[in-house]
Amino acid sequence: MKVEQFYDKALGHASYAILSEREVAIVDPGRDPKPYTDFAEKNGAVITSVFETHPHADFTSCHLELHKKLGAIIYISPKAGVSYPHQPLQHGDEVKIGSITLRALFTPGHSPDHNSYLLIDKNGVYHAVFTGDSLFVGDVGRPDLREGIGNIQMKREGLARMMYQTLKSVFEPMDDEVIVYPAHGAGSLCGKQMNQETFSTIGKEKQHNWAFQVDDESQFVNALLEDQPFIPKYFPSNVEMNRVGVPAFQKSINAVPRLNDVSELREEVLKIDSRPQLDFKSGHAEGAINIQQGEKFETWLGSIVGPEEQFYLIAQNTTDLDSIIAKAAKIGYEKNITGALIASSDHFSQQEQSLDLDHFKTHPEDYLVIDIRNHSEVKQDPIFDQSVNIPLHQLREQAHKISTEKPVVVHCAGGYRSAAGSSILSSLLPENKVYDLSDAVKEFSETINTNS
Repeated sequence: MKVEQFYDKALGHASYAILSEREVAIVDPGRDPKPYTDFAEKNGAVITSVFETHPHADFTSCHLELHKKLGAIIYISPKAGVSYPHQPLQHGDEVKIGSITLRALFTPGHSPDHNSYLLIDKNGVYHAVFTGDSLFVGDVGRPDLREGIGNIQMKREGLARMMYQTLKSVFEPMDDEVIVYPAHGAGSLCGKQMNQETFSTIGKEKQHNWAFQVDDESQFVNALLEDQPFIPKYFPSNVEMNRVGVPAFQKSINAVPRLNDVSELREEVLKIDSRPQLDFKSGHAEGAINIQQGEKFETWLGSIVGPEEQFYLIAQNTTDLDSIIAKAAKIGYEKNITGALIASSDHFSQQEQSLDLDHFKTHPEDYLVIDIRNHSEVKQDPIFDQSVNIPLHQLREQAHKISTEKPVVVHCAGGYRSAAGSSILSSLLPENKVYDLSDAVKEFSETINTNS
């Protein structure tokens, strides 16, 4: 028996391959099937099954592709109401994979249709539990993503109470030695305080996870609902896409139109420019949004751009363009790409002005400062006293509320988000001068922290 974890740091997503006697079971796969098929081929095995803990919100899954191409049986709770071929698993149902057994455990709380899967080895020992979005390392799954979406729709308070009962009735009675393999780690928006470790044990979680320390259900509910992170625009659509199943990964990527010249860009279509911010500022298409190619590209693409919006993707070379198309596909956005283009600053006439940092330091009252960090970040670490806080994921919708009396200075925590934010406001507030404080924000943050 062998368990392999595949970790996507960009989305904080963990998926798994379980090998036993040349059979492979996959748990909560991402969009690209290649890591899993490569694993099976390397071990001289075949993928016979896919276990989904629930229809995920933060990424799209290749479960249907694995079924169609390899005949893998998809297992999921019947409460999920999926429309693809599958084998429903109720609480206590078991499936043999080679010489090991996977037992379904109904663990609602993050969602009302959530299964975890207990791995029992050939000797009958409870070896590990694949907890999906129910139990994380240091946290539990947020209960507020399924209001108004999914086959079963519940209020967050009801799901939070379900989570409390799941902890008490399913996880707490388990032996301390059972390994915990969650679907997410630090950086995921499916929880609020996950640890950097990507797996744990039941014993460690009982000792260190805050959720096990609260014995009053009402207190637990209040603590779980408090200060959850924002919900990206794409989350609801991904739940529905995963309930139906998405097209084959590579085929869908190959279908994205490739453009040859900037003249093919239509004015009315949104433009997402992934080039580094200095290149973008030197020359870009009118109205373009600068979401830089990087570790969090897919999260911010799906937070700024709605799931029904069409857009162009722009990159500086073929490698980057291929990469961001694949990143868009991880959240099901490849279908939204009107065209993909390789371009440089020389191809565009629109430019961004640089902030006179010395003048800003000596005359901050002459500017309107827009802080695009999340509310919790601002609460924890305020930087400018008179700033206006509009989180980046709300900026396009809230821009019309910004005063036009002063030049605008946009900042985040380190410069990545402010590149996107300043480009958004530059296009939506043409009567304003809009500046990006970029990584110079660190000077102000350090000064405040030193003086406090």
